[in-house]
Amino acid sequence: MTDIVTETRTAPMYQSEVFAARLRKRYAAERRFQIFGITAIALALGMLAILLGSIVSKGYTAFYQHEIALEIFFDPQEIDPTGQRDPAVLSGANYAVLARAALQAHFPEVQSRNDKRRLNELLSSGAAFELRELVMGDPSAIGTRRTVRLPVSDDADQFLKGYIPRDVPESERQVGDQQVQWIDKLTEAGAIRAGFNWRLFMNGDSREPELAGLWAGLIGSLITLGVTISFAVPVGISTAVYLEEFAPKNRWTDLIEVNINNLAAVPSIVFGLLGLAVFLNFFGMPRSAPLVGGIVLGLIVLPTIIIAGRAALKAVPPSIREAALGVGASPLQVVTHHVLPLAMPGIMTGTIIGMAHALGETAPLLMIGMVAFIVDTPTGLMDAATVLPVQVYMWADSPERAFVERSSAAIMVLLAFLIAMNAIAVIVRKKFERRW
Repeated sequence: MTDIVTETRTAPMYQSEVFAARLRKRYAAERRFQIFGITAIALALGMLAILLGSIVSKGYTAFYQHEIALEIFFDPQEIDPTGQRDPAVLSGANYAVLARAALQAHFPEVQSRNDKRRLNELLSSGAAFELRELVMGDPSAIGTRRTVRLPVSDDADQFLKGYIPRDVPESERQVGDQQVQWIDKLTEAGAIRAGFNWRLFMNGDSREPELAGLWAGLIGSLITLGVTISFAVPVGISTAVYLEEFAPKNRWTDLIEVNINNLAAVPSIVFGLLGLAVFLNFFGMPRSAPLVGGIVLGLIVLPTIIIAGRAALKAVPPSIREAALGVGASPLQVVTHHVLPLAMPGIMTGTIIGMAHALGETAPLLMIGMVAFIVDTPTGLMDAATVLPVQVYMWADSPERAFVERSSAAIMVLLAFLIAMNAIAVIVRKKFERRW
């Protein structure tokens, strides 16, 4: 009789309760990690939305401005009493009298000197300059009557935009009750209307908020970035090519690489101190010059360009170099004809990002004096100039309420430039990128 032997089989390890519990614990840890990551991204996007919302809510009103339509009589006795059309005489005429007379014509009941002064406060002090520019550009206006749209004062503009409330005591707002009545009357008559604020983009800086513009800062930024590109791009790419393709691997090149990586982390104000000590004090170059600012910014972005250039060159497969050497190309021809063109998309991406970094720098430019009050547009490398970030810094430090919206608007313009430059970097990378 055959005995029946029953075998007891143990379950595999992956089917055990201990393993299942460990697996559940690992999956739970992965889910928690995903939740933490999503939460961090959502928090970052929320903070970014709050920041952008705050800037836009305070700055969008700067893109439109209230103007008052006045019928100006260009009195020849006031503008050109000699009748010679001498530019010096035309430029020195008292155009403010013409603007005030046209404004007071709307309110013939205003007779006292104090009331006239308060009425004239509704008109920007820049109205006289705009009338002068009109006459200097077209002397045939003398002796005629023309309806001209002139800017209102910053307080009146802020009141019309709602930043100065009506429902507070007169002592707590910059616009008096009588001035409010005059503004309402002019608005009902259609004399005051809001329009696109072209002065924000066409004027230079001004002590009057309603006249202050970004034109000088924009041109200064372009000239300064032009100097930065002319200096940093050739030096950075050449350094990257030499270190990656030709430099021997020894302790000296290792020291150079360490220093380049360390320079990328040096605070930008240190470069400003370098520019102050070397370019201004030692070489005697002019303060506030785009040439000095461009060189200082070039020193700041130089490590970024070198590191990005080396990474792009290293990404080119060795087979490209070996194939070129195999058909008889010299090492220089290998780099210039084959490796560098293939690495150029990555190099250009790093360069554009470096230029965007330079566009947003403020501290080093303050150290070399580019914080000057600039009204005229710079035309050369040695002219006094300012840049957009410094313009934002100066306006944010001004006490007038109207400069708050000007500062926010300037930040929006600066962000638009930065976003455009980063978008160009992405497009360049996607268009010329090659997958190996």
